[in-house]
Amino acid sequence: MVRANGAVSLRELARVVQTSEVTVRRDVRALEAEGLLDRRHGGAVLPGGFTRESGFPQKSHLATAEKTAIADLAAGLVEEGEAIVVGAGTTTQELARRLARVPGLTVVTNSLLVAQALAHANRVEVVMTGGTLRGSNYALVGSGAEQSLQGLRVSKAFLSGSGLTAERGLSTSNMLSASVDRALVQAAAEVVVLADHSKLGTDTMFQTVPTDVITRLVTDESPGHDDRAATELQALADQGVQIAVAGASGGGTANGTGASGAPGGDSVGRQQRRDVPLPGPRRQVPGAAGAGLRSATALG
Repeated sequence: MVRANGAVSLRELARVVQTSEVTVRRDVRALEAEGLLDRRHGGAVLPGGFTRESGFPQKSHLATAEKTAIADLAAGLVEEGEAIVVGAGTTTQELARRLARVPGLTVVTNSLLVAQALAHANRVEVVMTGGTLRGSNYALVGSGAEQSLQGLRVSKAFLSGSGLTAERGLSTSNMLSASVDRALVQAAAEVVVLADHSKLGTDTMFQTVPTDVITRLVTDESPGHDDRAATELQALADQGVQIAVAGASGGGTANGTGASGAPGGDSVGRQQRRDVPLPGPRRQVPGAAGAGLRSATALG
């Protein structure tokens, strides 16, 4: 599975081989000792320090429960009438499905999957960038995509990636995707990163969002024995990133609705949220003076 996907979580491995995560972790250590893979927080990657990017068919079957929980919680950060940008990825696709019920929303995206998820949402306006189609993740990239984002101002950017560390921030394995993500970030007053726990501590080739630019991280509950993931989250919080953790917990109450009061997803009532507040004033992305805009600039 690691060879096919580039990276895989311990949870997914345990599910596939129908054994416990403790057993999987022991086997992963043995494989790492033989040089066949590298361990990462909550998972394993191909050896060499930097993971390669998996295609959409592989990503869509990884950490599905975690992505659902993250998307449910992230949808509660979007208010009626906002203008936002949503980047490419399977987690952002899950988010888009929940945004279809937020009235007056304008979503700018370079992702065909995000646009498709919102295609039949009558109360949501979808604005797509230009660019060249990158088939592996159904995203528009290149100079056309980046140029179409110039002059855009929105309130929030929702992005995912291949890895997240406190030292480098969000990163991805593809140069073209990283460049477009950076353009999306420049358009937003706040940057929200969506990343499941298996991506914490994973570093890939191209930095997209430095840690000091990330406003908030929405992640899932990591296994209790994963001390390294907890350490990474604390390091991110120490650098001023707000941490929102979505965890499946019966009876928990969540702030999982937009300003309209519409649920972000069917399971939103089962999510719990824990925030680590910023130690100082909220930071803004340089040049993003249009925070709180209620409409988006049309893209050419």
